[in-house]
Amino acid sequence: MEHPALKMYDYHVWANNIIIDRLMELPHEIYHKEIQSGFSSVSKVLSHIYATDCVWFDIISGKSMKHALASAGQLGEQAEIKNITEMKKLFLDLSERYKAFLNSQEDIEKMIAVDNPYAGVLETSISESLLHVATHGAYHRGNIATMLRQMGHTSAMQDYGLYLYSR
Repeated sequence: MEHPALKMYDYHVWANNIIIDRLMELPHEIYHKEIQSGFSSVSKVLSHIYATDCVWFDIISGKSMKHALASAGQLGEQAEIKNITEMKKLFLDLSERYKAFLNSQEDIEKMIAVDNPYAGVLETSISESLLHVATHGAYHRGNIATMLRQMGHTSAMQDYGLYLYSR
């Protein structure tokens, strides 16, 4: 039986593809258009999801959070200026790195210490970190859906239940 955290990560990858594919259907200027919202553009939200996914990949791979965060700022800025086709490739490459790493792990319940410079040390597992990645992504894909509606466009259904039906 597949570990629930691995299934949630797979859902995260699936849902990212759904929203990116929807963004590719829309006029290209929508992706970088500045609007009044929690984030000022869809590109900023998607690059935030990507940068955060990179942070957590580095952490579960054994790097410190301080190191991971230092890299994330630059990654986010670089991702913000990319077009949606380039972002699709970045997400695909990152998901392949995650899957290769996860397939190499004997125990995703292995405990890791995350020393967050803002919140202190957290003893957690690789599996819990994957759940964080998935729920963080779901939250921000919801931001994108709201932003698209604000700009007069529909989003795409990306619910977990729909993912289960698609398998």
